[in-house]
This record gives sequence, structure tokens and C-alpha cells, in this order.
Amino acid sequence: MQARITTELDCTPERAWVEVLRPELLLFVSWPLMTFTPLDPESFPTIWNDGRYLVSLRALGILPLGKQWIDVSKPTVKTTPGEQRYQIRDDGEGMLVSQWDHTITIAETEEGHTQYIDEITVDAGILTLFVWVYANVFYRYRQFRLRLLVNRGFESFRSSF
Repeated sequence: MQARITTELDCTPERAWVEVLRPELLLFVSWPLMTFTPLDPESFPTIWNDGRYLVSLRALGILPLGKQWIDVSKPTVKTTPGEQRYQIRDDGEGMLVSQWDHTITIAETEEGHTQYIDEITVDAGILTLFVWVYANVFYRYRQFRLRLLVNRGFESFRSSF
């Protein structure tokens, strides 16, 4: 099942891209709905690089959801002024979810702001509908937390880590 969730951020696409590349942003915007503990490698990189990262997932920080692979790639990076477009993709899988294909697209609007799009495809067998509903709530919550950070100049994010 697929979902597409969009918001507009009051910052430049470059700034949004720089922040999205930081694993700390994932931890901040996901908390407390989902927590990620790195297993392999044992710590997150400073910046997401193409590659696979094994994590342990917990819902609400307490309910174990098993292990999940985060499989990062950056399919699109276009820095031409007026046409900026950035993408980062996690084509992950795990114990409960056989497909968790998530792409973040950051694109410049005509006003010079940032359109931020989460696109997700999930497959979890008989649990797919439940996982899809959770993904919709999860990404709407993440975008809410991201907008708060943008409005604060990413300051509360910096002081949280």
C-alpha cells in the first residue's frame, strides 16, 4: 500500500537537505512514536551515506518491533537555482515489514520555500493495512515535528543532542 504526505517548509531547499542528511534529525522527528537503535554499524554516521544500516525499532520507546534494515540511496540531487530537487530513499525491510520503501523529496517552490514530500510503500502481509495506517500517522507526526524545527531555526534540534 502507498501513501504520499506533503508539507511546505519555511526554509531553503538546501537547508532542508542538509538537515535531512543528518541521522539525528530522524531520531528527533520520530521521537517518541518510534525509536531507532543502531546495531550494524553500532552507531549512525554523521551524514547518511548510501548503504545499509541495521536498527532495532521500538514503538513509543517501549514496544519492541524487531530489527529493520534502513537501505539508503540518493536517487536525485539537482542544485540548479529555481529547479532544486533532492531525494533520499530508504528501501528497507525487516522482521515485521517485508517492504518499507520510503522516499523523501525536497523541491523548491515558486516562492523559494521548500516542498517536503514523504512517499511510502509498505508490505507486511496480513498486517499491511495496520502498518499503512501507522505509517500515515507516523509521517504526519514527523512532518509536524520538522515544521516546528524549521520555525525555530533548527535550534531545539541542536540542543537536544
